[in-house]
Amino acid sequence: MAPWQSSLDLWPVGNCQVSGLIDSRGGLVWGCVPRVDGDPVFCALLNGGQQDIGVWRFELEGQVSVSQSYLRNTPILVTRLEAEDGSAVEITDFCPRYERSGRMYRPVAYIRVVRPVAGTPRMKVVLRPMLDYGKQVAETTNGTNHIRYLIGPQALRLSTDAPVGYILEQRTFRVESDQHFFLGPDEPFSGNLRAEIRSMEEQTAKYWRLWSRGLATPFEWQDEVIRCAITLKLCQHEETGAIVAALTTSIPEAPHSERNWDYRYCWIRDSYYTVQALNRLGALDVLEKYLTYLRNIVDAAKGGQIQPLYSVMGDAELDETTAAFLAGYRGMGPVRIGNAAYTQVQYDCYGQIVLPTTQAFFDRRLLRIADERDFAALEEVGEMAWKMYDQPDAGLWEFRTRQEVHTYSAVMSWAACDRLANVAARLGKEDRCLVWRGRAETIQDTIERRAWVEGSGNEEGIGHYGASFESDYLDASLLQMVELRFLTPDNPRFRSTFAAVEKALRRGEHMLRYAHEDDFGAPETAFNICTFWLIEALHLAGRDEEGRQLFCTMLSHMTKSGLLSEDMDFDNGELWGNFPQTYSLVGVINCAGLLSKSWNTVR
Repeated sequence: MAPWQSSLDLWPVGNCQVSGLIDSRGGLVWGCVPRVDGDPVFCALLNGGQQDIGVWRFELEGQVSVSQSYLRNTPILVTRLEAEDGSAVEITDFCPRYERSGRMYRPVAYIRVVRPVAGTPRMKVVLRPMLDYGKQVAETTNGTNHIRYLIGPQALRLSTDAPVGYILEQRTFRVESDQHFFLGPDEPFSGNLRAEIRSMEEQTAKYWRLWSRGLATPFEWQDEVIRCAITLKLCQHEETGAIVAALTTSIPEAPHSERNWDYRYCWIRDSYYTVQALNRLGALDVLEKYLTYLRNIVDAAKGGQIQPLYSVMGDAELDETTAAFLAGYRGMGPVRIGNAAYTQVQYDCYGQIVLPTTQAFFDRRLLRIADERDFAALEEVGEMAWKMYDQPDAGLWEFRTRQEVHTYSAVMSWAACDRLANVAARLGKEDRCLVWRGRAETIQDTIERRAWVEGSGNEEGIGHYGASFESDYLDASLLQMVELRFLTPDNPRFRSTFAAVEKALRRGEHMLRYAHEDDFGAPETAFNICTFWLIEALHLAGRDEEGRQLFCTMLSHMTKSGLLSEDMDFDNGELWGNFPQTYSLVGVINCAGLLSKSWNTVR
């Protein structure tokens, strides 16, 4: 039998405090504590061929098949393991989340329940968390009904009604009744374990179903949209409101490319797109929490430069190192901790702070309506956008060795000034409205002059916008000019730019972010969000049927869990890059909304 190879066929569970990824064998192969950017005590996903450490797995004797599915409209996963003799167990995985004592109960805890459902199953528990990014397996102490895993200053405690000795010795035993496992804080489990865990499961399911019920989903592709929305919410660290770009680090963007990055941080850009997509579904709770995070980031900047990314706690320094003891995904290291992109200047971030915050001045549904003090703080962000709009930066693709004046960054700066003018008008500040409107017009004129590349009578049209003021190369972010309201869909300049971008960057059913070589050479995989931007552009161009076909093709590439990573091999469709990628899930939600039939067709 061939050795097991990690894949992105993964199923996220979580509670907005901790998260875990369950693989297609039912193993918990990725999970960090005490939060998403913490030590991955479950790290088998990035441990190369060493799959029996850094994992929590139930091994059914004589196993021949596995099937998995979520309970409807929840992140509660049920995995069924079947053996050759017909015996079977079901594993239920979840992290508890529900209101208790007036607060949201979301402990640093993973719950697993094993239920015998056929025959006389025999099972072994492999539970071997690690510490210090795979440096060593955690030592243990134990009592009659618990095991303590010494992962650091704060141990994890497994409370269980399964035989503790069998777990410690990894012995196979007969499963004759439900087995309950609560791996969480190092404190005695209060109450009846069986009854409490069943109650937690019921209340957690109720919470998520009620949350999902509040989503304003499109008529078509409801299951896909709901799954993406739930997963986006799992990417929010609720304590602060930060939204991480993905739950993992160092899944390569392409095989052996060393394009391995730590995405367990809050990018201002990615978070902007996430809250925009969830806003379209009416999930205002994520927006409200995120706006709190943004206000703290702006306060800490004291009117100065905003970084592209921060930790979920708002830390500014994210020094990039490597984990010496982890071989990497399929052995393709390095495994990076931290992200040096925090040192870059990316001036689009100012617009991406202003745009979601603008909603707080207009939306009467919000618990906290923004006021003049918020406007004063937001104007400081706008001042930076105005100051830097025509200055070189690393751009949204985070080039590490060169800087240019990127068109996307300039358009975002224009959007910041434009929206500040709208807010000033809302607040009755006509003088400030005139200032910001005038600045927006100046930036717009500059973009039209410096980013436009005249055509030469070619079939693409009269010319196109370039990706930067200094060169005429193309990148997919130019397709966002309509989304940001810089252009209208019928603008000839947008149509000719779309034609040029599609010709240069489309690869069949996929889209590159750019085609030229960067710091690591030419891109080897398609960037999934860019394919969704292509689908949006096809819709704007009146090519809806083509857009629907391409959208359905993208959905066919989703994992069995209904999700996507960052990148895709445009030859064989294999997923690469960190998982689940918020950008990609945003694309599913946005395109479903654009392309779906109306609810009025059935009601």
